[in-house]
Amino acid sequence: MKEDTNTELYQNQQQQQPGSQQMCRTIQVVATVDHVDMSPPVFSPVMVAANTGDDLNLIPPLNFAMVDNGIFRSGFPDSANFSFLQTLNLRSIIYLCPEPYPEANTEFLKSNGIRLFQFGIEGYKEPFVNIPEDTIREALKVVLDARNHPVLIHCKRGKHRTGCLVGCLRKLQRWCLSSVFDEYQRFAAAKARVSDQRFMELFDVSSLKHLPMSFSCSKNNRVY
Repeated sequence: MKEDTNTELYQNQQQQQPGSQQMCRTIQVVATVDHVDMSPPVFSPVMVAANTGDDLNLIPPLNFAMVDNGIFRSGFPDSANFSFLQTLNLRSIIYLCPEPYPEANTEFLKSNGIRLFQFGIEGYKEPFVNIPEDTIREALKVVLDARNHPVLIHCKRGKHRTGCLVGCLRKLQRWCLSSVFDEYQRFAAAKARVSDQRFMELFDVSSLKHLPMSFSCSKNNRVY
């Protein structure tokens, strides 16, 4: 019997001070599907199938990595990555670019019941980098909410905007700055920006410390 699916799109604007810009755009997908498992996923190494016959290639997006339990990061996924993303059982995607989400990606979200949180951060180059602290703070609240897990964080290449958000998350996890910078540089490589690292160093996490963190904290990197 054919299954009925109800898809609802809406925009959600955060409560802001008068004159401020919209900080987050969300797309909510409500779908009725059979046998949906809403329990936290069990992560294991993803095996890439050989390209033989009807076997399916699982291709991760550029710069893909696991940040913590239920939290992933990457560059911009395209259609070649959709089969891989399905193995993550994502509930949410955090998109850090201001450009509209491509139609093919939006259709993928609809068909898989994934919610999109869009925080439009411009991708300026040095020395004109301006990272909006309030936007990073609101994006962190989405990351910290376990109801949004599993969640994928991405921008275009998974380097600067994604790196800054993950770096600020690491400060909440009480990583020392040298470990935060090492992780950032591992993804940004030759494109690492001093301005990004300065932003992470100065980012104030005190207003977020009251929020629960349901994922792990690496004791080897913590500061006491």
